[in-house]
Amino acid sequence: MGRLMKTGTEATVARTVLIHGPISRSALAVRLGMSPASLTRLTKPFVDRGILIELDDVVDGVGRPSRPLDVSPGVGAFLGVKLTASDAHVVLTDVRAQLLGEVVLPLESHEPSTVVGTIVDAMGRLVGDGARPAGIGISVGGVTDGISVVWGPYLEWEGVPLGELVTAATGLPVRIENDVIALTEAERWFGVVRGVEGFTVVTIGVGVGYGVVSGGEVVRNVDSGVSLAAHIPLEPHGPLCPEGHRGCAQAMLGSGSIAAQATAALQRPVGYDEVLSLAVEGDPAASAIVDASARALGRLIALSANLTLHADVVLAGEGMGLFAIAEDAVRAAIVALRDPRASEVRLHVDDSGFTAWARGAAAVAVQDAFERM
Repeated sequence: MGRLMKTGTEATVARTVLIHGPISRSALAVRLGMSPASLTRLTKPFVDRGILIELDDVVDGVGRPSRPLDVSPGVGAFLGVKLTASDAHVVLTDVRAQLLGEVVLPLESHEPSTVVGTIVDAMGRLVGDGARPAGIGISVGGVTDGISVVWGPYLEWEGVPLGELVTAATGLPVRIENDVIALTEAERWFGVVRGVEGFTVVTIGVGVGYGVVSGGEVVRNVDSGVSLAAHIPLEPHGPLCPEGHRGCAQAMLGSGSIAAQATAALQRPVGYDEVLSLAVEGDPAASAIVDASARALGRLIALSANLTLHADVVLAGEGMGLFAIAEDAVRAAIVALRDPRASEVRLHVDDSGFTAWARGAAAVAVQDAFERM
């Protein structure tokens, strides 16, 4: 595919077709506020180069035939990698980050060469004899700069040029991104909230994450990868987090903290999933822990809506089993902390766990590809 330099307007056209396509030219012109002549001029180079394709005629709302535009399958597939302390969760997706395949491989060590080898192995398993991906997106907890992991606490990394290493091993373009930012980008472009100008993303699992979309763009700054939302106080009498904060989001919602509370209460080792199962079965200690965590989740959601003035909230992360068994308590806590005259908080639940994280990584690879086209 030839390289196509885009102006800001041309880039907007391509992104709009990607996010909202297949879309008729008339609908595209209305969405972008363009004349049909301007739209034809801007889309022609993309059609000529095979990036956009015209589908068969359909009849639009006023009875006229129209040839919808869509992104060509020839743009390719994309690899998304979510790295945790123990595993590489890897997906192969299409250009809209829809799942084509998935594999989870253990990380034998945190040595960069071992991690790169694991990613290459996963790509081989997913692609086989098929066409190589058009790009790779990799997400990690911590601070990134697009090509390197500046600080990755779960991998115990500082200043690791992971993008360069994976490109050297695969020959493919690589984008490195903070995991919550990547997931938020996937929701903005391809999720149920695409087209919504402002929303928040709250994730729970090993950590607690928080992303914001405002004015149609993901909020990014030097603090985006520091997990500041994890230490918002939610329960004055709650347990301590590793940083010594009592009842903060990490202490109340982190899967490790929830498991540790149950382990202490039951005087035997208890994992996160077992805590949830015991609560469903009516175990008093597990039920008390889950109820407190559910109230804390509701408070965090309400705070995210109250402080951003965005009533749409996406819930995601590998710890979403908590919401599944305690939804009523979560919603009650949201209402309790929300002004009755405010609009109702609209929850959008992504319960696909680590798959959502890896699709987020694939989404930033798609974004990177469209920036390079």
